[in-house]
Amino acid sequence: MTKQEKATAILKTLEKLYPNPPVPLDHKDAYTLLISVLLSAQCTDVRVNKTTPALFKLADNPFDMMKLSVEEIREIIKPCGLSPMKSKGIAGLSKILVEKYNGKVPDTFEELEELPAVGHKTASVVMTQWFGKPAFPVDTHIHRLAYRWGLSNGKSVEQTEKDLKRLIPEKKWNKAHLQIIYFGREYCPAKSHDWKACPICSKYMRKALRD
Repeated sequence: MTKQEKATAILKTLEKLYPNPPVPLDHKDAYTLLISVLLSAQCTDVRVNKTTPALFKLADNPFDMMKLSVEEIREIIKPCGLSPMKSKGIAGLSKILVEKYNGKVPDTFEELEELPAVGHKTASVVMTQWFGKPAFPVDTHIHRLAYRWGLSNGKSVEQTEKDLKRLIPEKKWNKAHLQIIYFGREYCPAKSHDWKACPICSKYMRKALRD
């Protein structure tokens, strides 16, 4: 079986299990999604969703966020980890959005990735989940599973993104990245994984990982 055939078969399984995968981070617009994705770095979506209500109650837009000090932001987002870096990023990008974009979140990779604390993965999530533009955000779940299933060599997140974009039709990128995330959480964890009971690994897991 070629990688392309394997990818096509895996997508069929994912489509059956998750025909309409929801966006896991609670948000109401591009700005609240951007902040939530930034906070999700090395933190669970569940923890982010428990933390953001307190932050967004005070500031759910860049204009109000600018009124908060970095210290005030840091105290609220502490449960998400990396709060010193994330609080500076939130304060910095909010100031830029107000001064350069009139409070609006830009809808291009170039502009998003110029914002403080916004990397390619964060920009990709906002581009696909809010603006509906083709993107394939690769988080640790997707990177791990693409290697486990033999769809990528696992050398880097960047390479995994290129490999999956080549194997998966562009029109399916937006949904497929969410489907893989949900599948990884439910059926294919990093530890204590029973590959024989896994709907995908039981068929497509790398032989080296099975032995």
